[in-house]
Amino acid sequence: QVQLVESGGGSVQAGGSLRLSCAASGYIGSSDCMGWFRQAPGKEREGVGAIYTGGGSPLYADSVKGRFAISRDNAKNTLYLQMNNLKPEDTAMYYCAADPNGYSGSWCYSLLLKQAFNTWGQGTQVTVSS
Repeated sequence: QVQLVESGGGSVQAGGSLRLSCAASGYIGSSDCMGWFRQAPGKEREGVGAIYTGGGSPLYADSVKGRFAISRDNAKNTLYLQMNNLKPEDTAMYYCAADPNGYSGSWCYSLLLKQAFNTWGQGTQVTVSS
């Protein structure tokens, strides 16, 4: 049973950067999907980006493309979300998620859009002030 714990959230001014971490306990395989989501107050949860652990580049929502980057440290079993040029509209609770049924990057992105990931973390708050 995989458990996910996010960290790295905080308060930052617009234009600043943060790096979120998602530490996984348990086995993350070489054909899994991992992703980042966010939910702002009063809004629905949305997918930020997804990565296929079998290889290939992460895929991102248009709202964060060019500003956010997902990476993974296999040795530490940790997923990262580097967030640059943050905007007030990026303020949200950020969650990481994992699913064992990965096939490709585009498949993982389709799971992101459907929010159909199997395991979720508790979230970490990001607040961006103007």
